Amino acid sequence: MAELPDLWTHHPSSVLAFRPGNRVTDIDAGATPGFRGDKADAPALQAERNAVFADLQEMLYANGKTAGDHRSVLLVLQGMDTAGKGGIVGHVVGAANPMGVRYTSFGVPTAEERAHHYLWRIRNALPPAGHIGVFDRSHYEDVLVVRVRNLVAPEVWGARYDEINAFEKELVDAGTTIVKVAMFVSPEEQKQRLAARLERPDKYWKYNPGDLDERKLWPQYQEAYQAVLDKTNTDYAPWHVVPCDRKWYSRLAVTELLIEALRAMDLSWPPADFDVEAERARVEQA
Repeated sequence: MAELPDLWTHHPSSVLAFRPGNRVTDIDAGATPGFRGDKADAPALQAERNAVFADLQEMLYANGKTAGDHRSVLLVLQGMDTAGKGGIVGHVVGAANPMGVRYTSFGVPTAEERAHHYLWRIRNALPPAGHIGVFDRSHYEDVLVVRVRNLVAPEVWGARYDEINAFEKELVDAGTTIVKVAMFVSPEEQKQRLAARLERPDKYWKYNPGDLDERKLWPQYQEAYQAVLDKTNTDYAPWHVVPCDRKWYSRLAVTELLIEALRAMDLSWPPADFDVEAERARVEQA
């Protein structure tokens, strides 16, 4: 397998890892940590790395399908509106075989979901063996928007950090590798992206007037994200903080995070459970 491309000076899992003491207010959303290239380098490199990712993903799927391998990967994408979560899904995860991907976008809970524990809908969307699960927003909404909007009492959302840590430990112990990505866009870039959606009729559907209301709460969201990173960054499910003003960079970074997670699983193609030579002879005679 190919090593990390030369355009990376350091692996994203290292330079983007959240560390105690890091402050959300210090994040430069326009930075490209660990990458020596520029936008012009991105298309060719993205295609090359997508091929590596797709090969590893198919290997994971094959093992889950035929070899009884119970392991899976869960990619958690958490970020403010316009951070580029959809772009990661389309340009990175989209390179994989869709048969082995389970994508879920978590919006406002339905009446049925509200009738259950907040993790109920999350458990229902977990990836099966051999699959890559993608959460576009996630269980972290219940300590982000819920906290900022005062949807439940502080003692309720305050207890959820430990609940989430225990939940993720349960997943990891059961064989799921969790890749958590906190995506940060600057207020200036978000404003430009919102305005751009109003210039194209094919993007109107992506525009939500409520996004402007959320912008007014930017400081409160920064505090909420700081708490999430401080309280739920664990050795078994660490956070990666990805600057997202440059979409090409965030896509390359998440691609490498997924490739590293899959490589760490030490995957190989499952052996045939039949006599290969005998089947070759049968095919020739068919």
